[in-house]
Amino acid sequence: MTATAIGLALGLIGLPAMAQTQFGSKELIAAAEKEGQLTLYTADFAETQQEVIKEFNKVFPKIKVAMVRAPGGQLITRIKTEAAAGKLGADVVNHSDRGLMLELADLFQDYAPPNAADYRPDALVSPKLWPGVTLGWAIAYNTQLVKNAPKSWMDLLKPEYKNKQIGQVIGPSGGTTWTRIMFERQVLGEDYWKKQAEIGIALYPSGAPLSDALVRGEVSIAPLLYNIIYTKIVEGAPAEAIFAPEGVPIVPYADGITKTSKSPNAAKLFMNWRLSKEGQAFMINKLGNITSLKEPPAFPKGWDPKKIKVWVPNFEEFSKLRGTWIEEWNKTYGYRQ
Repeated sequence: MTATAIGLALGLIGLPAMAQTQFGSKELIAAAEKEGQLTLYTADFAETQQEVIKEFNKVFPKIKVAMVRAPGGQLITRIKTEAAAGKLGADVVNHSDRGLMLELADLFQDYAPPNAADYRPDALVSPKLWPGVTLGWAIAYNTQLVKNAPKSWMDLLKPEYKNKQIGQVIGPSGGTTWTRIMFERQVLGEDYWKKQAEIGIALYPSGAPLSDALVRGEVSIAPLLYNIIYTKIVEGAPAEAIFAPEGVPIVPYADGITKTSKSPNAAKLFMNWRLSKEGQAFMINKLGNITSLKEPPAFPKGWDPKKIKVWVPNFEEFSKLRGTWIEEWNKTYGYRQ
């Protein structure tokens, strides 16, 4: 046995046996630590992914993760450009738009985590792409302004919330919002948009400025991705959020390992950790995420698994209906691009 191999073996002795089975074989872990690094391309918030990397390094401190962050569309363009030039720099790609990632599926290698059977089939669009991140929609409200807090999606039609007390992210803002408005029409009724638009809604370009507006009191109530408002609640903002009984629209991401990965073992170990119960529990408890696991390892505050159910859009309809329905949404809410 070489000195390097002996060193790797000794390093694994200190690693809990659970980690050697939950996240991969001892051979995979040894190979990943020998590579010692990987590059992550992400469309997620940089601060969020830094927390994920930090937690991963508590288990695997010998593997450095370099992060490249860009907005969704820009990241896809970068991946296409680099791949065309034979210079794709990513080992792992983390992206919120499953449709855009599916178009690039040929750039990713075959992969499945050790707990692949534990994931919801409807959260997958390709056997190569996995929901390392899953976000979910909640209804947030300013606790200083709202005395009669909404308890359901249908409550957001009440006349008592009229005159722009409710803020909404515009339909065309991206796949996450399209998930919400598709849920509204398919689950809450074809006239839901019309009834809500009639009470007067304040429109915002994305979730970040809307969550800020809610905290400042410019709006009182807002459907928001839970992870966006969760961080503000933890920091002490005058806000709270509920998960509505009609359903929680979830947004499964699509993460994959590139075929050109220079650190395929480190990439696989990183993906295995993210998709494990431990990785998913961390993201639920500390980042305000949901999960695409059939049996969640943890639940966000206020989530009663006996009453709350997740809603995942049918992917074929998600792609086919998008253009027409968003155009109708724009017209209903009086939004002009």
